[in-house]
Amino acid sequence: MAIDQVTSGIEGGTAGEISESIRNLVGAGMLCPGDSVPPIRELASELGVHRNTVAAAYRLLVAAGVAETRGRRGTFVRAIPSLEGEGSIALAGHVDLSSGNPDPELLPDLGAALGRTSYSAPLYGTAATDPQLEQWARASIEPEVRRPFAITITNGAVDAVERLLTAHLTRGDAVAIEDPCFLASVGTLRVNGFRAVPVRVDAEGITPDDLHRALSSGVRAVVCTPRAHNPTGNSLTAERAEALGAVLADFPHVLVIEDDHFSAISSKPYHRLAPASTTRWALVRSVSKFLGPDLRVAIVASDVDTGARLSTRLRAGANWVSHLQQRLTSDLLGDPDVIDQLAEARRTYGHRRTTLTGALSARNIHVPDSMDGLNVWVPLERDSTPVVDRLASQGWLVRDGAQFAATPDRPHNALRVTASTITTDRARRFSAALAKILAG
Repeated sequence: MAIDQVTSGIEGGTAGEISESIRNLVGAGMLCPGDSVPPIRELASELGVHRNTVAAAYRLLVAAGVAETRGRRGTFVRAIPSLEGEGSIALAGHVDLSSGNPDPELLPDLGAALGRTSYSAPLYGTAATDPQLEQWARASIEPEVRRPFAITITNGAVDAVERLLTAHLTRGDAVAIEDPCFLASVGTLRVNGFRAVPVRVDAEGITPDDLHRALSSGVRAVVCTPRAHNPTGNSLTAERAEALGAVLADFPHVLVIEDDHFSAISSKPYHRLAPASTTRWALVRSVSKFLGPDLRVAIVASDVDTGARLSTRLRAGANWVSHLQQRLTSDLLGDPDVIDQLAEARRTYGHRRTTLTGALSARNIHVPDSMDGLNVWVPLERDSTPVVDRLASQGWLVRDGAQFAATPDRPHNALRVTASTITTDRARRFSAALAKILAG
């Protein structure tokens, strides 16, 4: 719709009335995602109000998530964000090293486990958290947090992080996230209208100077992966965790979220980020990477107040996480055979990462040797997007490091290569193909 037509449809004499009028136009489809709203001076003149009134109306629209500002280009109706996620569409004739998936052969047989589970159907009014799973969670987590905590069960780690942020923050608040960062973290912030503040990651985890800079700028939360960081595979060292804790100690009001997604099969120890002075914190441990992506369960240990906030949205009788999934998770985590299988998965993933990094090194493509997780991060000294495209044309699918940027203005020239199912032959052939492209 032309701007003059939109202008004639906007009414109101106060910021609230103007904002509501524009929202009505959006709701009626007369303004669509991506459309610009009239310039402030033009609309102020049309309505006979001061330009500050229109500016305030536009700020209300931005705060409500209806509009977004693009500097001197103006204000636009906010579109639904286009988000990247893990997984990929298999292409015939291509080797998929991009998906971020675990090896299905290293996951427990959930179908067989269902037939052995001790589950009994709960009714409305039953406690939201399965008591057996809570008992296991408390026994495993208590020695690590050493303070009073609540246990909440969510539908996976992404659900947990989103619920934690929305329980404490409001649209427009700033959140410190790792850079590069997990794909879903970027999506969570964009969908909920939070502002991402990048914090650089090196071989030992997020850097203290960048974290201090982010905290000093007014961030309200920090989201961190303590080990097997996706995409780099880096893990916090004890020394780095202590240094970061010292930084956080001066900002006790900031929510600290640790997404320990690889916990049961990580080859690295867990080092706690949140210091004792932090009043709002959460440790999230999902099971998707080692029990299966379709088992949508994450255990959230948090301060008691945060636990209460989560519980109001995951209460019994309304929207709790399936007790069938909770009990199945508990039975699997307590099964000696599954525990042995997880240990084998840990060894196998470590061997496959080494196989890939060794093949790359043999071609003079060097990557950090401190990795953990399902992927290998390959830094490049050139624009990574053409390299990704050329690999795809030769039958190799990998992720472009630019996709993992915390903010669009800080892309990363790197490749993320999923090594979870790689073989020695494929590692050699992929490394040869990449080396030839880089030499060209």
